[in-house]
Amino acid sequence: MRTIQKSILFAAAIALCLTSCRQQTAPEQPASAPSASSEVSGSVEGTVSSEPAESSKASEPATAPSSIPADFVLLADVCPDIIQEIRYYTTYNFVGDRIPGYERPLAYLTRQAADSLKLVCDDLREQGYRLKIFDAYRPQMAVDFFVRWGSDLDDQRMKPYFYPDCPKSELFKRGYIAHHSGHTRGSTLDLTLFDMKTEREVDMGGTYDFLGETSHYNYSRGLTREQTNNRRILREAMMRHGFNPIAVEWWHFTLKNEPYPDHYFTFPIR
Repeated sequence: MRTIQKSILFAAAIALCLTSCRQQTAPEQPASAPSASSEVSGSVEGTVSSEPAESSKASEPATAPSSIPADFVLLADVCPDIIQEIRYYTTYNFVGDRIPGYERPLAYLTRQAADSLKLVCDDLREQGYRLKIFDAYRPQMAVDFFVRWGSDLDDQRMKPYFYPDCPKSELFKRGYIAHHSGHTRGSTLDLTLFDMKTEREVDMGGTYDFLGETSHYNYSRGLTREQTNNRRILREAMMRHGFNPIAVEWWHFTLKNEPYPDHYFTFPIR
């Protein structure tokens, strides 16, 4: 009898041991597995995003607010003799405030645009000029700010200086404010000439970012021959090295073969 009891107890102990081992070696389950809706959620509320999963806007690191794409460069590193006066870092602009996204007074461009601009610098130096940059890459957040400002008809602090002849209510209609800008693609810049002999900006017959007809390249009423010639020198040098001008702003140029013709970046300038 004692032998049978010992055998039963021994068998029970083995069974208990096997059960314990199975529990210890089983894989741990997560405390709460994510639901299907939370995996595809596009917002904090858990609703499904309308943005398609394959959208480049959701996958390209260049659109991340703090990510500077690898092929963007500081213009000063490529063209060290360029003078920089980044207007949207200051309050001297058509808004009257420092613009969101301009955290430092720096100019970024795509590598292709910067390399082409270096050729322009070398070309103009032989003619006695340096380049002065007002704006280069512009974050989309800055463009969005301009749109909000353009809709606020009460804020007209800088009207006497930058758009005296244009009602603010018509800035969108006339194309001075838009929801997208070529600057945001990284290969557009605003600039002028600096005369190395006089050590001053050349006279272009109109101030940078003036929202009016005097900024049109072919504007002729009241311009002197020298002012017209200065505009021509800048435009021809830029076009020789692969930049396209626009008709309504003598200072605005875009690289002809820009690498991101359909992409609008929003990383801040820092």
